[in-house]
Formats: sequence, C-alpha cells, structure tokens
Amino acid sequence: MTQPPPPPPNQPPEPQGGFGAPTPPPQPPGYGYPQQPPQQQPEPGYGYPAPPQQPDAAGYGYPQQPPTAPQQPAPSPYGYPTPQQHQPVQPPYGYQAPPQQPYGGYPQTAPVPAVAPGGKKLSAQLQIVIAAVVAVVLIVGAGIWYANSGGGGGKDDEAKGSAGTSQGTGEQTGGSGGSNGLGGDGKEKAPANVQSKEAFRVELPKVPDTTDVSGSWLTDKAIVKTGVNSIVAYDLDKGTVLWTLPLTGQVCGASRHMTADHKVPVLFEATKRVAPRYYQNCTEVGMVDLTTGKLLWSTSVTGGSAGDQKARFSEVTLSGQTVAAGGTDGGAAFDAANGNPRWKPQPNDQDCYDLGYGGGAGLVAVRKCGPFDSQYVLIQNLNPTTGAPLSQYKMPTGVKYASIVSSKPLVVAANVGDAADDGSGISDFFSLDEKTGKLKAKITADPDQYAGRCRSTKVEACSQILVGNGRLYVSTEEHEGSTGEFGDETNEIVAFDLATGRMAPEKADAGDKYTLLPLRMDGGDLIAYKVPPYDKGGRLVSVNGGTMKETLLMENSPEKSSRERERSFSVNGSEYHYGDGRFFVSRTYVSKPREGATAADREYLVVSYNVKG
Repeated sequence: MTQPPPPPPNQPPEPQGGFGAPTPPPQPPGYGYPQQPPQQQPEPGYGYPAPPQQPDAAGYGYPQQPPTAPQQPAPSPYGYPTPQQHQPVQPPYGYQAPPQQPYGGYPQTAPVPAVAPGGKKLSAQLQIVIAAVVAVVLIVGAGIWYANSGGGGGKDDEAKGSAGTSQGTGEQTGGSGGSNGLGGDGKEKAPANVQSKEAFRVELPKVPDTTDVSGSWLTDKAIVKTGVNSIVAYDLDKGTVLWTLPLTGQVCGASRHMTADHKVPVLFEATKRVAPRYYQNCTEVGMVDLTTGKLLWSTSVTGGSAGDQKARFSEVTLSGQTVAAGGTDGGAAFDAANGNPRWKPQPNDQDCYDLGYGGGAGLVAVRKCGPFDSQYVLIQNLNPTTGAPLSQYKMPTGVKYASIVSSKPLVVAANVGDAADDGSGISDFFSLDEKTGKLKAKITADPDQYAGRCRSTKVEACSQILVGNGRLYVSTEEHEGSTGEFGDETNEIVAFDLATGRMAPEKADAGDKYTLLPLRMDGGDLIAYKVPPYDKGGRLVSVNGGTMKETLLMENSPEKSSRERERSFSVNGSEYHYGDGRFFVSRTYVSKPREGATAADREYLVVSYNVKG
C-alpha cells in the first residue's frame, strides 16, 4: 500500500508554561494571602432578547472533490489496522439529492413553478398569485416557529466520566425531569441567601514578561492554581496556602480532567526559563496529587519527528487510567498510576501523527496526515489502554485543525475552509457515532451568531460550549437588548440535538446588560456565569438542561471596587469554577505591571466569592 507523503516540517509549540520534578518541602509563595472587603447588595436586571437563528443541520463529512482513484486509508497509529471510514452514500445519477434543512430553522422562499402539470407554461398573472399564497404560508410558518422559540433559565456539578471529574468541559449525558425528560437533577441548589461576599484575593506573581499560567482545579478542600514554576493550593474559604509544589520549570500544559481522587496530569519544562531564550521545550509529563501537593511521577519520551531528542508536547489529557499528550512531534500515552509508557511517537509517524487528544469519558485522537500543501485530518476514537483505533472519521476538505468538544458523545469542532474569520476557530460542529465513525449531524455555527471558541492549534481547549443530555449547548454572540439602547446588549444559551442537528425551541436568556457563559454540566443541568455590566456584580445560575429555566445561585456585590475587580477578568483570558456556594475566577496569563499603574488598577491572580460568609 502506498504510504502518504511525510508530514509538514515540525513547528515549535505555542508559548506555554511548564512543570518540573518535586523539590523538598513546600514553601509558601511570595503572593496569595487573602484580603476581605465589605459588600453591598446589587440590583437585578433582566431583559428579553430576540431569538437567535438556527444553523444548518445538513450532513457533511466527505471531501469536496471526489477522488479519481480509490482512496487509500491513512496508516493508523501504533501498528493497528485503520478502520474503514464511513462515507455518505450518494443518490444514483439522475435522482435529486435530499434537500438541506433551511438555515436558522426558518422556512425559505420556495420557487414558484413556471410550468403547470401537463407541460403548459403558467401565465405571469397566475405565477404572481401563486407566489403571494406561498409567501403568506411562509410568513405564518415563521411566526409559529418564533412564537415557540421562547427561552428561560436553571442547576450544577462536575461531570463524571471514566476519568473521574471533568472541569469546564461538560461531557455528560443523562438527566431526568424537565423538558422531554432532560435536566432537573443537578446537585447545586440555591442557598437561602444568594448575596455573596468577596472571600479572598490572590496577589499576582512577579514576572519579567507575559507568562502563561493556565491551569486551575477545584477539589473538596482547595482551589489549586498554577503559578510561576509552581502549583499552589488555597483553602476554599480563607485563601490560606495549604501547600506549594515547587517545580523545575514552568507549567506548559494542564489537563481539564482529573481522577475521582483528585489526581491530574500536567506538562512542564525541564528547566527554568532564562534570557534570552525565555521559552523552553515542553517535554516533561507528570501526575500531581491535588490533595497532598506531591508529584507522583514524571517522565519524557523520544521518537517521532524528534528522533533521539525528547518529544515536545503542547497539551495533555486524561481518560480512565491513561494520560495522553500530543504535539507536532507526535503523541504518547502513559499509565496514570506509574507513568509507564503505553505508546510513544514512532519513526513511521512521518506519514501521520497525533496532534493531540480529547479525554474524559473516552479518548479521541486528532491525527494530521499528508504533505504540507494537502494535509487532511482524521478523528480516531481509541482504546485508551492500547491505542487501537475503534472507529475513524475523515474531516472534510479545508479542515486544517480540529478540536474535541466531547469524547463521549463524540463532538468535534472545526473551521472548514477558514469560513470563521473571527478567531473563534469554529465554523461547524460534527456529531459523530464514536462506535462506527459515522456522521450523525453537522451543525453550522455562523461566527456572527455564536460565541463558542476553540483554539485552532489545540485539540482540547474549547470554551462557551457544553455537551450533555444528547445536546450541544452554545452561547450566542451579544446583540441588542430589549430596550434597544446602547449598553443593554445581551445573549443566550441555545441547544442543538446531537442526533438531528436541529435547534431546540428552548433557550436561556442572559437578560439586558449581562452575558451568559456556560461553565460546566451538573448532572443534566448547566452551571452558567452571567458576566456583569459596569454597574452590577456577576451572577451564577443553574440552567435546567431541558426547559432552560434559570435558578439564581449567587449574586456578587455591585460595590464599585468589587465589581471593578470582577470585570478586570476578561472572558477569553480567565478560568471559572463554581461549587457548593463558592465561585472562583483566575487568570490564564500574567504580565509585568505597566508603568504608572495606580492602586485602582491593581489586578489579582485569583478572586473568590462565597455565599456562606
């Protein structure tokens, strides 16, 4: 069998942080002790926005240009045969292909026939009459759709899969009650008093330049955050340091999944950064116990395009008892218990290589194949223990990268043909059958309408998107609020059926001046954050996954200094965690303080809010 040409030249990984082997006893960091300011109660604000349009749900999944010769399957990793890729069946020649669903769910104007039955051409007057009747029917149909597309609001907890807990991904199915038996079973309940207080603030670490500090986790005892050459755990209520894990280098990759007993894999640099070469290679893989603050094991591998050098990785994930790391040098996997390699990049990976993996309930590889000027992307559902591909789907022509939104059910996001030019990295979602590799539904996500984001060169770095209840939940872009005045912009969370691609009639409304962000699944419900306007505090709500009705869990203070601190965290540069009446927001990047900055400009690494105080 002819092998595909070699992959493109190796490219350096994106600047990331790092993590290193443990050193003796933990030391308190030079930042991170709490302060406790007063609070006041905010005023509510809510509105009713216009309904979003429904994206196209037509099928997709085969190359745009039909091959002139039988296509050879791409080599699968680790010596396993490649499963047969599903290709949609084309209708016989002369038969009309089934029509696609109209964009947005609205009826589209139907063409008026110019020829009557029997072959006689219709008169111009009769065509006008028919067109008028058709237009009336379509207007009525659109009005019925609009009248039934009203929204509401809902609940929370961490999604459990074979890997344990997933934070911020929402990979979860099930739920009971609510609309069509969905939602209503979340663990997070509204407290007697929803007014929160600022519990503590963590000082920014001192850095010589902009530094990536991505990575944070919420356990039953601590909020754990990456720092500079360290990982630090803070008490949930007081913010006091529980432990500090010094590192040999900067964290450069952190899994959003952790085991049920709070162990999490990370990537780190083997040495500390020194000028003028500020960024080091991200080569070390390790497992951290978030309860004790110990580095349980760390290792590295050689092979793939790195040859006899250490392979470089850009992201890491967890599925069951397997830790998987990927990058332009290829992919590797390790036993979560001891770090023993399960597989690593091979010399024959010059034809195809694992760019990265999506973890959680399953393990899915995003695999790049072919020469630089004609690369294609494969989605492979893997056996987490052996790496054997269980199913495969070839992404359409024009896809350079792909992101795993959920591994089970399998949902992939991609920017097909660079159609999304807004930096979101998403033009379409693909709902796949992880057992067969067949396409179930394609959901077109107009970047002007939907606010979900994926980092194009990252496999598992999507935000404002959740999967649960057999649905895809996505936040919409901001739009004019109910008053039409400047500053009352709002948005919604809408849902799509993963089996059909159709938009559900229910939606959750942020209300005037607020922006609604889905954070994670809580059983069959969603936990969402309402980013506040300039004069109010933020809100945490539980959203019923079926009815999309909201339940207020927390409202932060509108007091000026408090709300300004809350608003200093940008939506695309922050990590959010909510659990049991506590809310934490932290930064993913820190920079050197700007010259002339005043006390009012002061920023923090972490700010915590609590309704229990």
